[in-house]
Amino acid sequence: MRIVKIIPNTLTSLNLFFGATGMLLAFQGRPDLTAWCILIAAVFDFTDGFAARMLNAYSDIGKELDSLADLISFGLAPAAAFVSLLSFHFTGSWRLDFFEMEIPLQFVFLLPFVLTVFSALRLAKFNIDTRQTESFLGLTTTAAGMFSVSLIHLIFTREGGWTALSSPYVIFPLIVVFCYLLVSEIPMFSLKFKSFGFKDNVIRYLLLLVGLVAIIAFGVGGIAVTILGYILFSVGGDVMDGKK
Repeated sequence: MRIVKIIPNTLTSLNLFFGATGMLLAFQGRPDLTAWCILIAAVFDFTDGFAARMLNAYSDIGKELDSLADLISFGLAPAAAFVSLLSFHFTGSWRLDFFEMEIPLQFVFLLPFVLTVFSALRLAKFNIDTRQTESFLGLTTTAAGMFSVSLIHLIFTREGGWTALSSPYVIFPLIVVFCYLLVSEIPMFSLKFKSFGFKDNVIRYLLLLVGLVAIIAFGVGGIAVTILGYILFSVGGDVMDGKK
């Protein structure tokens, strides 16, 4: 019985492990591998909750560990990937050499970690908010983190015109928008299907279609397109569901 009880926490710990590994890879100039680590972390983030429900193995420590793991995997590692992207823009190398830079530029490279701070605020808010059981208020850290690393994976692997997105004039407004979304009160629909009827799941099926097309077209980078669609569908979800 004790072994069963630790399975969810083990899965959560693996989420944290891959998030930490992804952060290391980002600083080593391989944000493409960071993206894969975060995607694996997201799988463990899903399966730990599923395992807890299936095994009836909820625990207070599991709840706290889950938030800590999410902060590393979807708040800290994506910020490190943004740092790698900035390094490419300013130096032409994806690998950061922080202490070789001028001090003013060093401060610029610290700015992406504001995303980590707002991810922590999001997680703390979620843990004490009893309204977010069936849907979410604000964007989840998982979605924000996966958008970030998949977009950077797209830039890293496609290069060409996509490298224009490495500009700080793109990165910093994007970070500001996601920081706002993380702590906002904007309703975001849950991806869980209570039934498979089309009428009750129009937005979910549309999102699956968008995701399928985007991933076929852009590979891992298509996840960023899918999450952008999720945000847009959530904002207009009430209208599409006929609730307004």
